[in-house]
Amino acid sequence: MRDNKSQIMSNIFPTKTSVEELNQMSSKTLVSHLEIEFTEIGDDFIIAKMPVSDKTRQPFGLLHGGASVALAETLGSVAASLIVVPQGKIPVGLEINANHIKSKRDGYVYGKVTAVHIGRTTHLWEIRITDEEEQLIAVSKITVAILDKK
Repeated sequence: MRDNKSQIMSNIFPTKTSVEELNQMSSKTLVSHLEIEFTEIGDDFIIAKMPVSDKTRQPFGLLHGGASVALAETLGSVAASLIVVPQGKIPVGLEINANHIKSKRDGYVYGKVTAVHIGRTTHLWEIRITDEEEQLIAVSKITVAILDKK
C-alpha cells in the first residue's frame, strides 16, 4: 500500500528558505535568547536544536517544560509562516500542548516539526523533541490561526 501522507505532504513550503535566513530572522528574540538554532529544512519538515543549559533548565537541574514548549511553538510558527507569509497572511499561535516524556539535564534537544493539517484558516503541527540519542523527550502539538496581514 502506498503512503499517501508522504505524497500529500511533500514540498509544502512554496519558497526556498535557508537555515541561515531563519536563524537571522530570529536574532534578538526569545529564540536567540534560548539559543535555539535552526539546523535543517526539508520538503515537509524543519529541525532546530536547543541547548540544555542554565538558560533552559528549571531549579532542579532538568530541562524546563516551558523551554520545550518555546522550542515547539517556534518550530510550528515558523513552519506555518513559510507557507502563509508568501500569501500575504500571518500565523499566530492559537493553542499549544506538550507531553513531557523524559527528563534531560545537559546536551541538546532537537525539535522536528511536521504538518498534521494545513487548512485555509488553521494549521495543526506536531513537534517531536528528542535528544542526541533520538530518545523521545517531549511531544507537542500547536494549532496556528492564519490571519490576513493588516
